[in-house]
Amino acid sequence: MAMRTRAFLVDDEALALKRLSRMLAATGRVEIAGTHTDPVEAVERIVKLKPDVLFLDIEMPGLTGFEMLAKLDPQPVVVFTTAYDQYALKAFGVNSVDYLLKPIEQAQLERALDKIERMRRGAEPRQEIRELIERLSSVGAPPDYPARIASRIGERVEFVELARVTHFFASDKLTYAATTAKNYVVDHTIQELEQKLDPRKFVRIHRATLVNLDHLHELHAWFAGRMMLRLKDEKKTELAVSRDRVKVLKERLGI
Repeated sequence: MAMRTRAFLVDDEALALKRLSRMLAATGRVEIAGTHTDPVEAVERIVKLKPDVLFLDIEMPGLTGFEMLAKLDPQPVVVFTTAYDQYALKAFGVNSVDYLLKPIEQAQLERALDKIERMRRGAEPRQEIRELIERLSSVGAPPDYPARIASRIGERVEFVELARVTHFFASDKLTYAATTAKNYVVDHTIQELEQKLDPRKFVRIHRATLVNLDHLHELHAWFAGRMMLRLKDEKKTELAVSRDRVKVLKERLGI
């Protein structure tokens, strides 16, 4: 029986870590040596544990995946996991790594594990991670999503921090940014906001609703294949998830 690959997982989203851990365990080919949501603290544990492979998110607070790799010597085989398809797949053609686009699918994961096993047997060469980083630099950085949104009232413009926005909703031909304090009218449609905002945080759950996942408290089944989402605010605001959006939301949450 082949020796199982020891893996360490780093992602600032706890739900993403749990989902990937479950998927890896289900293959029967991987031993989870450890996981961490903080890339800064993960460095010390990775150096101590010396895993065979590192499943690593790219955009994280504190350190990006690339900055974290620069602190590891020697470096394990790396499999990047990211929601950003802007990191062109061609840039990951070097043999030392693979690339999994979130939400990760089982077939993608099996392909990556096949590649890792070939490298561990010496059947496929590894290249320096520095070459990868240089090539990625030429591809470009991920998009710079806004941190605020403008709300225009007559001649006055007020800027609302997106971290405060629990959700956006459309009503009576207007779009509102909802916060715990008040609702602000914004000059964008729900569709435009879906394209404009960080997809890791803002997910469209209805043709007229875009929710900030940072404010999500719980999710439960509703009738006719739909779901109900409850927010963390004092009012425990409930938002309906349309049937055609349930699958997308579950994938985004890793459930």
